[in-house]
Amino acid sequence: MHNRFHTLVLSLLFLSAFATPAATEDPTLHPNWPGPGQLFVGTCYQPIDRSPGQIDDDIAIMKRAGFNVVRMGDLSWDSFEPSQGKFEFAWFDQIMDKMQAAGIRVILDIPGTPAPIWLHRAYQGVDIVAQNGTRLPAAERYMDNISDPDYVREVGTLADTLTKRYARHPAVIAVGYDNEIGNGFMSYSEADRLRFVAWLKAKYGSIEELNRAWATQRWSRRLNSFEDVDLPLADGPGPSERYLDLHRYWSDVTVQRLQELEAICRRNMPDTPSISNLWDTAERRGFDYLATYKSYVSYGAEGFYPGDPISGAFGALMTKGSLATPVWFNEFTAGGGGYYGTPGRSRMYAYLALLMGTQGILAWTFNSHSGGEEQALFGLVDHDGTPSWKVDEFARIASEFKQLSKLGFPRYNQPQVAIAYSFDSFIDSHPNGPSNTALQYFKPPYVEQVQGAFEPLFRANIDTAIINVRYDSLSPYKMVIVPADYLMDPASAKAIRDYVSGGGTVVMTAFSAKVDEHGQWFETPLPGLLSDVFGLKTNAFYDVQSALRFEMDGDSIDTGVHRYEVLEPSTATVVARFTNTTDRSPAVTINRFGKGNAIYLATESKASSDGPVLNHLYKLVGIQPGPQTPEGVYARIVAGRTLYVNTTGQEKRIPIAGARKGMITHREYEREVILGPLEADLIP
Repeated sequence: MHNRFHTLVLSLLFLSAFATPAATEDPTLHPNWPGPGQLFVGTCYQPIDRSPGQIDDDIAIMKRAGFNVVRMGDLSWDSFEPSQGKFEFAWFDQIMDKMQAAGIRVILDIPGTPAPIWLHRAYQGVDIVAQNGTRLPAAERYMDNISDPDYVREVGTLADTLTKRYARHPAVIAVGYDNEIGNGFMSYSEADRLRFVAWLKAKYGSIEELNRAWATQRWSRRLNSFEDVDLPLADGPGPSERYLDLHRYWSDVTVQRLQELEAICRRNMPDTPSISNLWDTAERRGFDYLATYKSYVSYGAEGFYPGDPISGAFGALMTKGSLATPVWFNEFTAGGGGYYGTPGRSRMYAYLALLMGTQGILAWTFNSHSGGEEQALFGLVDHDGTPSWKVDEFARIASEFKQLSKLGFPRYNQPQVAIAYSFDSFIDSHPNGPSNTALQYFKPPYVEQVQGAFEPLFRANIDTAIINVRYDSLSPYKMVIVPADYLMDPASAKAIRDYVSGGGTVVMTAFSAKVDEHGQWFETPLPGLLSDVFGLKTNAFYDVQSALRFEMDGDSIDTGVHRYEVLEPSTATVVARFTNTTDRSPAVTINRFGKGNAIYLATESKASSDGPVLNHLYKLVGIQPGPQTPEGVYARIVAGRTLYVNTTGQEKRIPIAGARKGMITHREYEREVILGPLEADLIP
């Protein structure tokens, strides 16, 4: 098997005209934007919680810690506009001036969510209406109907006034829009229904097309006119086709609000970048970030609260997409709700962030909150105003980052591998229950499977982009991985087809291309729209009791998974078969299509199954893995030096050639770098 696979793939892949990286936007074209050689460490700060004396003390603490950035303004609409049309800025002017005097730059957040109580009282349409028709008070943040036209007008007025006020303030480094906007609520008023109907009319044009898209012949649910349309239930029963369009509608609403704020900022602050704390994967609503982000994002940014290094890196790189600019963490793990913090943990993650290409980290949050829903959320400063040990840890990060900014940081990485991620596949693979059998079929969850493809790449220290293949060019990448991409629309299929035909290499896993753009199963050979590209069809699938195994290059691979698809090759060649199934059906196939190659893995996407296949492809497609590291240690080469980060609680040893001196620890190393728990070092 070893010689067969090796010879076959060499002959196919080395003949391919592999795509070369395309030029990306040069951030230095914007001299006022954060650029090469600049790193930022600071905190999120909400001065509305603090007295004037406390604010002066807080700024003094920040200055002593070496902070050079804060994020302010979020969650504070009624502090700027306490009543409709009456703005108060004097209090914030003073704080901005004090930050400037202390050498601290400001990310100015436009606080469009949550909306103030006066707005809810003036315009009932801003209230959220539950699925059962109950009007809900704004009891929690983000309980605002952002599709309401009165809300749209008033948030536009706020943004216009705020950006004009601070357009020329020297402290402003960037603006942010609507903190965590994806975490809002759906609303079910009659006005919401009518707006949804208008969206459907624009999308489908006729009731006949809508009936076809929603498969309304099923269970006697035909619509005679658009007036028959009800808002689909996000929580509760209903066909998946309607659930998909419901989420698409609210995604479009969210994106439109962000684009409107971006237009206002460009008008009033044309050379100020946007660095917004967005939450596109929030469970309540979310939005299609990777299909739209370049229309309202200058730097990808998110709240960084990693459960582990792999998931943390995955989320961060999904925020970056294919942007040429570095990543920012507008909220960075420090303490948290019911969590005081762990010494050394934030510093370790700060170095992991540097490894991924970050430029700024802002601790969430500066002062521990005394009231409200987050009163047991523990920041850098304790409830009594005493700086905690976390201030010292972030001060150390700031000091070290200041030195590292001269040594090639932030990283402007150019990944040669991309992973496909689709909002539509995420939504449609886990529709509302309980009658949807997709919930019984599609296991494990979509995001888990996409992360399963990412994990072996990150462990191999290979830079990876996470993109939507329909909207981002595939030409910069030598390999594109398509894990469990359940919904395959024509444009995405064309992008994959053109990429492979032109010389690219695609790896697709089971569960991919099963339903069309409406969420209905293809009535053509699977994978839908791409069966000829992969040179096979697949219909049957089976669960087995023992974990599936196959051989590749003489190695026996224990996949750790129990479901497989039966592949029926036409033009594809089988390069591995399952060794413990009765049918010994193909586990991995490869198909020459045009100048490129399409590889299909017949199992779910999981690191234990994807990793061995990818390991055999790296050399063959011209991808060089990064530095070799032990489990839990990650590394990247930056300007000829290697940054190592030990993310574990144990000492780790990494072999090196000769003697070296660490540029972070200043230790002398002989033939091996020794990193203690949560330590990092830069080795020349």
